[in-house]
Amino acid sequence: MQTVTIAGSEVPAIGLGTWNMGDEPSLQTQEINAIHAGLAAGAKVIDTAEMYGSGRAETLVGKAIKDVPRDQLYLISKVLPTNASKNRMERSLDASLKRLGVDEVDLYLYHWRGQIPLSETVAELQRLTTIGKTKAWGISNFDVTDLEELWQLPDGPKAAANEDLFNLGSRGVEYSLLGWQADHHLPFIAYSPVGAPGQLDTHLGSDPDVLKVAKRHQATAYQILLAWVVSHQQVLAIPQSSNPDLAKENVLAGDIQLTADDRRVLDKAYPAPTEKLPLDVL
Repeated sequence: MQTVTIAGSEVPAIGLGTWNMGDEPSLQTQEINAIHAGLAAGAKVIDTAEMYGSGRAETLVGKAIKDVPRDQLYLISKVLPTNASKNRMERSLDASLKRLGVDEVDLYLYHWRGQIPLSETVAELQRLTTIGKTKAWGISNFDVTDLEELWQLPDGPKAAANEDLFNLGSRGVEYSLLGWQADHHLPFIAYSPVGAPGQLDTHLGSDPDVLKVAKRHQATAYQILLAWVVSHQQVLAIPQSSNPDLAKENVLAGDIQLTADDRRVLDKAYPAPTEKLPLDVL
């Protein structure tokens, strides 16, 4: 299984996303079982955020990991822009930690840029890491210009990862962002790695070329989409599934090695960008 190293921690390249989980009480047992299935298949990363269901996703994760040894987990959460200030961030983090039932998160991300000065947000992210409530901090929905601005701050280069939308149908980050991050040793976390709702009016999982490659590997289309994402250097994918069987399949996609011919087929169907594109966000 491919791995990614974030702030010195090596983790499997496919983790578990939790967006839209925890919202429906009748699905709680199934969603917890899906998290357990993903972990049993070899996942270690669970990605969540205070925004997801106004804390309900974190609460669900807390229930799911209650009996899981802490060293078998790599927990990521995120702070909302409105809470990313010196006066509010620690309170937000404490609430996240309480919902998760842990003393610290492994990675705490600034969810997207808001009105609070970046210098203030970064200083507080670093302070919370220094006092031990997070092991590392990072950013999300940042493009190259945002990262260049971040790198000018005293603690900016201490960022441990950047999380953005990336999948076969949304390849804009390949033009310059992935290269910038590789040059600056900043790992990339891909959200919506098998496609985003309504994206380009396409359905990547039913695309004939994706299915053609999947048949070669006796895999599902979604496994191929994930294998493609994590074939990029230092890229972690965080697919979300509330189905235990699909959660397991997602994680096992990390074992699939695409061939050069596979990549040619996928590149022809969904070409790489030839110019800088606006950052896709959800």
